[in-house]
Amino acid sequence: MAKFAIIDCGVGNLRSVQKIFERLGAEAVITSDPSEITNCDGIVLPGVGAFGDAMVKLEANGSADLIRKLSGVCNKPLLGICLGIQLLGRSSAENPGVKGLGLIPGNTVDIEIADKIDWIGRKLTLPHIGWNNVKPKRSSQLFEGLERETDFYFVHSYRLEIDDHEWISATVDYGDEIICAIDRDNICATQFHPEKSQVQGQRLIKNFISRTELAKKAHCDK
Repeated sequence: MAKFAIIDCGVGNLRSVQKIFERLGAEAVITSDPSEITNCDGIVLPGVGAFGDAMVKLEANGSADLIRKLSGVCNKPLLGICLGIQLLGRSSAENPGVKGLGLIPGNTVDIEIADKIDWIGRKLTLPHIGWNNVKPKRSSQLFEGLERETDFYFVHSYRLEIDDHEWISATVDYGDEIICAIDRDNICATQFHPEKSQVQGQRLIKNFISRTELAKKAHCDK
């Protein structure tokens, strides 16, 4: 079974992410130790909270450059969760001037909800909290074995905008169509919380574990 490094960027309940990997039979360690991250087969970048605070922590402990190298250059599988999908981009409107990891061609912007209502006529508010219907935009290994449109659990106030739409694997409606999952090559991420999304969240994590195991096998076969 593959081993995963859950990156400690100082925000969020990392133990809840670790527990779902362990429940599915994988080894997962919460860490910011460079050698431990390097020796893992896959990287998980979770988080809730402020973009700037997380990037300061990642840059200070060396995790940022290591993630850029391992996943951006060496193609190690990477899963971002919630704040993690935003950290993969270049910048965020939440903290202007703070650089993200720059692994995907996108930036995080405000969610515009002024005078917008949901499908039953309620005024939209921020943060976007609760269950919402995720709509696939193209085939993605992350969503294998799931119904075409499935509810996942969200907690966020900002959204990712991306230059290259080939990255986008799913969206959600909240005032506008919001990118909620990306998937390309070795890098994938979700704006929603799979670790809080019951059976469907477990299936998505299981799919990422399977992807990582295939990548590990391919590396060992070389």
